Amino acid sequence: MTVDTGRRVPTEAELADLVGTRFPGGQATLEPWWVHLVLDSMLADPADGGAHPVLVFLVATGAMGWSWDELFAVFGATEADGPMAGETETVVHRPLRVGGTYRVSGEIVSATRKVGRRTGVFDIVGYRLDLHGEDGALCASTTNSIVFPRRGETS
Repeated sequence: MTVDTGRRVPTEAELADLVGTRFPGGQATLEPWWVHLVLDSMLADPADGGAHPVLVFLVATGAMGWSWDELFAVFGATEADGPMAGETETVVHRPLRVGGTYRVSGEIVSATRKVGRRTGVFDIVGYRLDLHGEDGALCASTTNSIVFPRRGETS
């Protein structure tokens, strides 16, 4: 899929059509120095190693194949529009291995337009990213949502 860098907010129908859009994907290696820095920055126990669930999110989003700006552009938004992190759920089927290389794949799993009394129109977009080990087995998944405020849009 080519990323549309235009700023046009998708219609509700166009938003729904984006469900199923695949991320380009990529791969990442869980380098020991990087794991150490991440755990140290969170004041986490170094013994957690690759098993710490936050690494799933960081590896997945770092190798999803799009920058955050490119992902936002798919939904007609930019960082200046104020997209916000919504819900997150991480499932670890087997702990990530320090030094291991993981292939990341994923897709948009939901996209809904809502109207709030105070907030006005906003879109909630859900996406899932999967980490596959060198043997191809699914190691972990992270499912997240992004809230896109639609200032100036009417319901």
